[in-house]
Amino acid sequence: MKNFWNDLPRPFFCLAPMANVTDAAFRRIIAKYSKPHGPHIMYTEFVSADGLIKGKREVLLKDLIFSDEERPIVAQFFTSDLEMMERAAALAQELRFDGVDINMGCPDRSMEKQGAGAKLILNPKRAQELIAAAKNGAPNLPVSVKTRLGYNKDILDEWLPALLEAEPAAVAVHARTRKEMSKVAAHWERVARAVEIRNALRSETLIIGNGDVRDTESARAKAKETGADGIMIGRGIFGKPWLFSNSRELENNLPARLKIAVEHAKLFEKLLGDAKSFAVMKKHFKAYLSGVALAKSDVEGFSGARELRAQLMKAENVAEVEQIIEEFLSR
Repeated sequence: MKNFWNDLPRPFFCLAPMANVTDAAFRRIIAKYSKPHGPHIMYTEFVSADGLIKGKREVLLKDLIFSDEERPIVAQFFTSDLEMMERAAALAQELRFDGVDINMGCPDRSMEKQGAGAKLILNPKRAQELIAAAKNGAPNLPVSVKTRLGYNKDILDEWLPALLEAEPAAVAVHARTRKEMSKVAAHWERVARAVEIRNALRSETLIIGNGDVRDTESARAKAKETGADGIMIGRGIFGKPWLFSNSRELENNLPARLKIAVEHAKLFEKLLGDAKSFAVMKKHFKAYLSGVALAKSDVEGFSGARELRAQLMKAENVAEVEQIIEEFLSR
């Protein structure tokens, strides 16, 4: 088995899997604008293993599109069914992914009704069995896990050893409980504790910290502070596909940001237009417009921001987006 995790620098940076955010179009944009420094690893959005095997296979396969520029790339699945996990992992290997990740932290209610996602924190035996099933399905790929500190309370000291017993290649720890969601600051001291637990058990599993990391500078600081092998960045990437490049030349370059937004929209329509609603792009348009500090600014960041945002929120296709932005830039 080729384990790409062993070849990564320390610390390494990961792009977090986020539903209706880190799809094929956005990952491709990130790969282009974050060169040459990263991210070191990308994950797909979480994909239902049950749906992929028993349901809308053709639609869900769109969530598993990727390009070589995104490597190493990990397919993330959720399920509580061992057969479905094994078969989904086998498909990931067939599709030439670099790894398989199991979602054991998402608080989505429909996911939890299946006993998947964060509900697995309450069922460590099934969590271990799912890791084994994924390994059986994809014997040539490393299997990792993304999880939280606990469900209603922090049980890291019991939960993490159970995961490590199953020998995943890596465990990404979102430093909050499921109950806390994102309503409180991430408890990074608990990521440090996760590293201590791993070391005490002499496990070879890598520990990845996740939660409230906005840029690579803070990621490096968190890695140094906690001893984590890697850091995962999620919401910090919104509207900033260049985030991992260590370059800030696009931060306040409004024309460049808007042109990237158009490029992103075109890729979305090309790759996913027949499978996903164009409305998914609206959160991205809002993010591309935020954080721009220009000399002549209004309360929303720059002159004309309110009007431009309103127009983009009403756009129904890429042609309308392109026209709106071209007219704005030609003023």
